[in-house]
Amino acid sequence: MDTAFLLEKITPFIDYLRKEKNYSEHTIRAYQKDIESFFAFLSEEDISSVDSNAISFFLAFLMKYGLDKTTVARKLSSLKSYFKALKRMGVISENPAELIRTPKKKKHLPGFLTYEQIEDGLKIEDPRDHAMMELLYSCGLRASELTGLNVDDVDFQKDEVRVMGKGGKERILPMGRRAREAVGAYLKTRAQPGADNARNALFLNFRGGRLSSRSLQRIVRKHLLKVARASGTNPHILRHTFATHLLERGADLRAVQELLGHVSLSTVQIYTHLTTKRLKEIYSKAHPRAD
Repeated sequence: MDTAFLLEKITPFIDYLRKEKNYSEHTIRAYQKDIESFFAFLSEEDISSVDSNAISFFLAFLMKYGLDKTTVARKLSSLKSYFKALKRMGVISENPAELIRTPKKKKHLPGFLTYEQIEDGLKIEDPRDHAMMELLYSCGLRASELTGLNVDDVDFQKDEVRVMGKGGKERILPMGRRAREAVGAYLKTRAQPGADNARNALFLNFRGGRLSSRSLQRIVRKHLLKVARASGTNPHILRHTFATHLLERGADLRAVQELLGHVSLSTVQIYTHLTTKRLKEIYSKAHPRAD
């Protein structure tokens, strides 16, 4: 397919995105930029015909010169949408990008804190902050799950916490002794809610409203900065640490899956890479025949 001919079809494609798909101007500009960069590349390389090889060459060039796989995948997605739309309009008969596979995104292992960092990071004087941090680590909660807790979700008799997870799925989690004690101490000092919609909320902000996830992030960051780098100071790091420490101590993978509220076991398996690496480090340091 002739590049000059296809280049002329960008404007109809943009109109299609605006009128038929009702995309935002920001999204439309992103599509346009991706497609124009492809044709600019073809021009620079003196390629006058578009086929799957030309597209693969473009993607390989981007990856060779440092673009991350996420960005390359987005550009390929834009090209696939472009050629798919042209085919639907009857402008072309084949989509040259259709069979090109998206570059696999690199799986980043989740970070976690050591036992020593947890001990130091959870030495907090403020009762509310201490209770929140202990619960995040004790139960492996998401930030939204913690801020969504109500007072009656904590069962001190059974040492359990009732959590509403993603998709409105409820799960009951065991609560460790330190978390139970921290929450109990906080409730003795908890101020009266200042708004009706926060009447049952477990954790309140200084105005008496339900604590937001953004406020929680700020609080966690403040307390973890003393033991971790800035990249490891979000609430999710405590969830990762919860899972990693359980697996390091022999917990069953499916049990951790249930505790985290993950639908797929494969989502949890990423933690096994982490613990395997840690076990190898321990082995190399401790075993007399490791050298």
